[in-house]
This record gives sequence, C-alpha cells and structure tokens, in this order.
Amino acid sequence: MSVIVRQIGHSGIYASVLALGTWAIGGDAAWGRQDDGISIRAIHEGLDKGINLIDTAPAYGFGHSERVVGEALKGRRDKVILSTKCGLVWDGLGGSKHLERDGKIVCKNLSKEAILRGAEESLRNLQTDYIDIFITHWQSAPPYLTPVSETMEALLALKKEGKIRAIGVSNVSCAQVEEYLSCGDIALVQQKYSMLDRKVEEELLPLCEKKDLTFQAYSPLEQGLLTGNIGRDTVLPEEDVRRRSIWYQPQNREKVISMLEGFGPLCEKYGCSLSNLVIAWMAAQGGKINILCGARKPAHVLENVKGGEIELDGQDVLNMRRDIENLTAL
Repeated sequence: MSVIVRQIGHSGIYASVLALGTWAIGGDAAWGRQDDGISIRAIHEGLDKGINLIDTAPAYGFGHSERVVGEALKGRRDKVILSTKCGLVWDGLGGSKHLERDGKIVCKNLSKEAILRGAEESLRNLQTDYIDIFITHWQSAPPYLTPVSETMEALLALKKEGKIRAIGVSNVSCAQVEEYLSCGDIALVQQKYSMLDRKVEEELLPLCEKKDLTFQAYSPLEQGLLTGNIGRDTVLPEEDVRRRSIWYQPQNREKVISMLEGFGPLCEKYGCSLSNLVIAWMAAQGGKINILCGARKPAHVLENVKGGEIELDGQDVLNMRRDIENLTAL
C-alpha cells in the first residue's frame, strides 16, 4: 500500500493526503524543548513512507521549526511539497495582538510589507528558493485591519516572481474565502476539523468543494483524544491546555472512549489502529480533503502514516458517521 495522493486545489501540485505538521518541533513554550536530531529523523521517516507534504510556519518556535525543516530537506527538496505561512509577526512591524509567548508579543499583520519580509525570512530559514504553498496563518483583525486586496497583491507578486507556487488561507470564514477568491486564485483552506469538531461541515467544507479548493484539516486527532491512547483514568497536568477542552471533561471523555471502543471491529477489518481509522475516516469526507497530523518522533509518523493509505468502504464511513453524530457533549 502507499499513501493516497491528491491535487491541491487546481494548482497542478500533487501531494500526499496525509501531511506532516511541524509545530511541535519548533520547541517553543507550547511544546517544550525538542531534540532537533529526532525531529529530522521524523521528517525523513515521513518522506521515506510516502508523506511528501511538510507544513511549517515562522511562528512555530519563532523560526526554529522552519530551520529544522530546512536542514531535514537538504538533498531532498525536489521530492517535497513544502508549505509555510505568513501573517504573524513579532519583530516590531506591529499589528493586532494575537498572543504572548516566550517573552514575545505575536501580532496579526497581513500587510504587503509584512508578507514580503516574511517570505524572504522563510526562504532563508528553509534554505530554498521557492515555497510550494504559502498560507496566511491567521486573518487580519482590528485595530490593524489590512484589506484582503493588499494581502493578495503581495501574495500574487510572490507567485509571479516564482517564490511561491500556490496560495492558501487558514482560520477563515466563508466570507473571507470569497473575498480572497475575488482578488485572485487560492488553492487551499486550512481549518480545524475532527470527528468531535465538525462545524466546518455546515458551510466551509461545502464551499471548498464548490470552488475546487483543497480543505486541509488540522487537529484531526483532537489533541490525542481520538488515538485511543487517552484512558478514562488519564490525569492531565494542571497546566495542560487540554483541560480546557469540553471533550476532555470526564463525562464527555467517557462517551468518546465508548464510541472508539465500538470501532474495534473496523480496526480488525482494516488491520489498523484507532488513529489510523480516524485519519482514514477524515480523508473519506471529500475528494479534496487533506489531513494535517503533527509528529515529533519517527514513531509518531509511523503511527499516522497507515491512515493515509486506507480507503474505507462507503458503508463503514456512513456507519461511523452515525455513531459520531449520536455523540453529544454534556
């Protein structure tokens, strides 16, 4: 078996349905210090197993994730579809405050100046002369609101220069997608989507299908809850961000675990793990779906990769959806 490959939008770029996310390898306060050597081996493991789409961003470790990815891709750049992002800055350009981490104030800024400067910095970090998919990470917001027309002007200029091949947008509304499309061509929409968070099925996913855009789902395993590795008695540290998730609350976690246990016969049928099955179900939600799974170690990659190889029977997809839709949080 091999990882399924699909076109990104109508860009002519073909990528594995399973993408490797590299936020954690940035080693910022959100994840803690990482071993760069192990991170590089994880990326190589993914490439060796047929995952050719690598996703990163300047904000992941303030450039560190991009630099690690750049090191990992030496001698392999022509084998990889590389995506990175723009629109979050912390270098004095200003913008609308997004968060504060590791002593830095990160701001949303999608001005032409910020995008062009960010692209050059990413190219240096990644040790490449082009980026396959350049994604607006978070959208412009008051009080520093940049017109989409200005943002797209910068992105289209980069595309004309050959510094990027395709444009993507992340964390967007349907109205924002329509506005981007009114200013030029985009290929990909990146948004949170999982069995437990299906809001995008109402409007955004259908819009992507209508406009022939790839929908790239992030957090498909719901921060580990859908892997089957979180038990009923698992105790999360006080500082763990998952404590704020409604699905990690004990009464709701019980419901999720019971549902996952019901998927046991399907895991036996397909010879796969629960996380493989969840990834395969996500990929079956449309012909343009791409699944973004983070990994810090080779073992994480190996655990995820089979999910990008499995094609589920249509009836199994429907039966799983029935169980998922019967799940309600208290």
